[in-house]
Amino acid sequence: MLVKSFGSAVYGVEAITITIEVNVSMGQGYAIVGLPDSAVRESLQRTESAIKSNEYYMPRTKVVVNLAPADIKKTGSSFDLPIALGVLGASEQINDIEKVSRYIIMGELGLDGSVQPIKGALPIAIQARKEAYEGLILPIANAREAGMVNQLKVYGVAHLREVVDFFNGEKNLEPTIVNTREEFYDTQSNFEFDFEEVRGQENIKRALEIAAAGSHNAILIGPPGAGKTMLAKRLPTILPPLSLSEALETTKIHSVSGRLPANSSLINKRPFRSPHHTISDVALVGGGGFPLPGEISLAHNGVLFLDELPEFKRTVLEVMRQPMEERKVSISRAKIALDFPANFMLIASMNPCPCGYYNHPDKECTCAPGIVQKYLNKVSGPLLDRIDLHVEVTPSAFAELTKQHKGEPSAQVRERVIAARAIQLDRFSEATGIYANAQMTTKMLQEICVLDQASELLLKRAMEKLNLSGRAYDRILKVSRTIADLASSSNIKSEHLAEAIQYRSLDREGWGGF
Repeated sequence: MLVKSFGSAVYGVEAITITIEVNVSMGQGYAIVGLPDSAVRESLQRTESAIKSNEYYMPRTKVVVNLAPADIKKTGSSFDLPIALGVLGASEQINDIEKVSRYIIMGELGLDGSVQPIKGALPIAIQARKEAYEGLILPIANAREAGMVNQLKVYGVAHLREVVDFFNGEKNLEPTIVNTREEFYDTQSNFEFDFEEVRGQENIKRALEIAAAGSHNAILIGPPGAGKTMLAKRLPTILPPLSLSEALETTKIHSVSGRLPANSSLINKRPFRSPHHTISDVALVGGGGFPLPGEISLAHNGVLFLDELPEFKRTVLEVMRQPMEERKVSISRAKIALDFPANFMLIASMNPCPCGYYNHPDKECTCAPGIVQKYLNKVSGPLLDRIDLHVEVTPSAFAELTKQHKGEPSAQVRERVIAARAIQLDRFSEATGIYANAQMTTKMLQEICVLDQASELLLKRAMEKLNLSGRAYDRILKVSRTIADLASSSNIKSEHLAEAIQYRSLDREGWGGF
């Protein structure tokens, strides 16, 4: 007897419906076809044990399982549950076979019939609703994640017997209902960190506010213990809150990579990813035999923080250059090509030299001549070209550290950032894929960042006197436009330009001691 059930396979951040055909006929042996990987091929052993453990009958005749379309590679163990239901249906142990075909069914089976969590529940649920399936049956640990999708009945199950009883009409399953909007907005402003905890460092806070307002990449340069990491960790607290569409896109990426905690729902805060400097190229940008998102995709709509930037392998840093420009990662294999979104803010930190004390106000640098420049050269010019703000961090004085009053809270800074972003959204409303000043093209710069005569003269003198490189010109204009937006100014003024100029430390000829 031939029976069909339906599952789903995740490719990139999208899902494809898979038809699981199970045929029980005369003969001997079990076979599973349709381009399965090792985990899928082992499914029949898990399925057999789960069926027998629950006192169902496992056919002793020939059992053939086909996963269609057969030209798409199937990976993972999440096809166990639909295969088990197909076997039970084909051996006439399920009464309502037609009812099975109205649901997408996913789940890994334990040998006792328990249903284990899967990856990619959210894109699977979205695809099930798109194709008008009546419902989705999946592990209870993934039910809240999939339950965010409305107009689709989502049933979380913990055991194979629950599903069989449901299709035999012996038990009703309760759909999982998630009030997505209420849960999303309730905790959007609950952060572990806050800018008010930071003593001193007002100039660094200001630089991060500018970075947040214009979605600018930034690098913090300073000695050990100056507060670079502490300040970077607080950046998400001043970024604009995620919109529902951004949150859904971010959650899909974390879902397919298996990074969502059990029983979680929509991600409602901008992600902050801080990979260790020993990370590989593939782990950073994504890929592998079966491509999965990397750290830059997990930081989508949020912040990617690279601590001790020169310690990262040069090849790892160089593979980021194209994704930073295109805001996506394209991964091509012989039989598949996938795109992962990668729209992130890059915040990096570094010591100014190997000993860490070059340009320190109190401690003397012990590095030999030429070592400082050699250390800075570990970070390539093309990568620095994509970083808008170079911020020098100096340690806070003792008097600042012992002050009793708190600093300005993140909530107040966030309000200014949101107001500046609103101006930019209106400015770029007719431009596709542009929503912040950092993404302006050269043509847009000429139209939007028009300088008066005094400002133009100031920029010319600054570039000559500070020996700024040519690549600094566009970055200064973009940053000055953001500073003007924070001040609610329609034009770039000289004071806005002057502030932007000071954020180009590494472009100065001789910054490294020459």
